[in-house]
Amino acid sequence: MSEPLNSLGLVKRHIARTDAATIERLSRFGVATLHEAFGRAGLMKPYIRPIYRGAYVCGTAVTVLAQPGDNLMLHVAAEQVRAGDVVVVACTADNTDGMFGELLATSYRARGARGLISDAGVRDVGPLTDMGFPVFSRAVSAKGTARATLGSVNVPVVCAGALVNPGDVVVGDDDGVVVVPREAAARVADAAEQRERNEAAKRARFEAGELGLDMYQMREMLEKLGLRYVD
Repeated sequence: MSEPLNSLGLVKRHIARTDAATIERLSRFGVATLHEAFGRAGLMKPYIRPIYRGAYVCGTAVTVLAQPGDNLMLHVAAEQVRAGDVVVVACTADNTDGMFGELLATSYRARGARGLISDAGVRDVGPLTDMGFPVFSRAVSAKGTARATLGSVNVPVVCAGALVNPGDVVVGDDDGVVVVPREAAARVADAAEQRERNEAAKRARFEAGELGLDMYQMREMLEKLGLRYVD
């Protein structure tokens, strides 16, 4: 049974992670494709942005519920990280302080983490970019944080408006971040593959000069809506 969203002082050591083969399939696609394949669901709010252009991450969520201005639980989470994980940080209240930087990224990478997604602030953007460690955050802020207050690790969290359970798949690129629940991951991968095949066929038709008006049979609809052409 899932812990309630407001659980504090809890670290769940054993979580069910999405299998590696399904994650590899999902990693072939961008956020926009996966969002569409998931029925236009799972997107985090668009204020979550990569700290450098071209950042991409796909992996299993290790979740952190942190207190505002306090990164204690980000350090606690490092012990729970396994190869292929992405740390997802939510806060008990809105916060933009720089909870994460180069040193924590070094620790996370040594544990096998693929990146971090945070509904708070990060700092050390230059070193993180040089490291090529993908970070997606609400804000960039040099403001430091304390290490004093309990939160939780590996409980369900709401990060930037999206529910994230430990072990879900999180994917981030220049378009944003999408969450694919573990139980839906294989189905979404199937739908994404089908969508890519369909888009490849449409791309060829666009390249040949065909208009979307004809491809999507929009002319009759536009006529019914009252669109008029004048010369």
